[in-house]
Amino acid sequence: MLELMLCSAVTILPDFLYRHFAQGKRIGREITLFSVWYELRWGITLCVLLTISLITTIFYFHPSTSSAVSVFRTVTILPESNGRVAETFVGINQRVTAGQPLFRLDDSAQKAAIETATRQITEIDAATRVAQSQLAEAEGRITQARGSRKQAQDEYDIRAELMKRNPNAIAQRDVDRALVAVDTAQGAVDAALAGRDAVQSQIEFQLPAARATAEAALAEAQVALDQTLVVAGTDGIVQQFALRAGDVVNPMLRPAGILVPDRHATGLIAGFDQIEAQIIKVGMVGEVTCPAIPFTVIPVVVTDVQDVVASGQIRPTDQLQDVSAFARPGTITATMAPLFEGGLDRLPQGSACVANAYTSNYDALHEPGIGAFHAFVLHAIDATGLVHAALLRLQALILPVRTLVLSGGH
Repeated sequence: MLELMLCSAVTILPDFLYRHFAQGKRIGREITLFSVWYELRWGITLCVLLTISLITTIFYFHPSTSSAVSVFRTVTILPESNGRVAETFVGINQRVTAGQPLFRLDDSAQKAAIETATRQITEIDAATRVAQSQLAEAEGRITQARGSRKQAQDEYDIRAELMKRNPNAIAQRDVDRALVAVDTAQGAVDAALAGRDAVQSQIEFQLPAARATAEAALAEAQVALDQTLVVAGTDGIVQQFALRAGDVVNPMLRPAGILVPDRHATGLIAGFDQIEAQIIKVGMVGEVTCPAIPFTVIPVVVTDVQDVVASGQIRPTDQLQDVSAFARPGTITATMAPLFEGGLDRLPQGSACVANAYTSNYDALHEPGIGAFHAFVLHAIDATGLVHAALLRLQALILPVRTLVLSGGH
């Protein structure tokens, strides 16, 4: 409507003034409801063409969207394993801080695992003390076996010496028997040494490894026990938390609730039509108005433009995708931040807004060698942004009335 009024001021109005003052045609006589379409045909035709051109220019070079939202992230309250709730510590809409307990699962199985691992460590420590005693016993057996071997060696040396001096003084059988006794004693020494090495290896390697395994099992059981206590990962407000003792929660099927982190709206995500893909650029200045902050226009700036359209995404499945499934056009996603610090502090997270973005040709106008016609066109494009800014302010004025009165929402 505003565009039509502006265009009629330079088309229909001059045509009417010419008809009235130059041709003497008056409203109600020569110019009536039935003849006005013919009498002012040039002005009406030019007004329609100019209005369509103006609206196209405004909405192309200064895009607008009603799909601007201050998106925010929520944290799902989930345990790391399924279980039955034993106790809850918070209620619905309660503010919590990071690390504050939310609820606890039944931990009888985890405590039993900790007790089992603790007893295994105690058992291994007792086995270590027994092995140390066995090592002392093995050392004594070595001493005993070496003594027996020395005695057998001395006995053999004496008989061998007698045999050497006087072959008839002792029988050869007795010398051979003494040699066998020496070999047997040496075998006993070797066996005692092997027994000691086995006990020592058990003390130095086997039992420490078994204790390390038991300690790892204890640590694992302790981690499982700690996981039964679910705490808040960040400061925020607990929402949709209706757990009671006895309820079963499952990280895959049944979450416990939602935690909304404490954050202010620091930006907006806006979706513009795909026809604006060549216009929306990082650094563009814009304005937004939100129903949550009535009668307020907030200046913003485009900080990022997503280079893909979400509606065209695919992921591997067991079915071949048909192109017609992507017929619904998506939008160009842009991130808009307040131009001045704290501009969106009063805006609740998740609020929907109406956003404008304005094309600026300031740099192009200051380039050397720009032609007069080109400069005029660029000036005209920048000037049409005033119309869109006025429309946005008109929306900011009408929006509360439309919401509360015309839509019957109050």
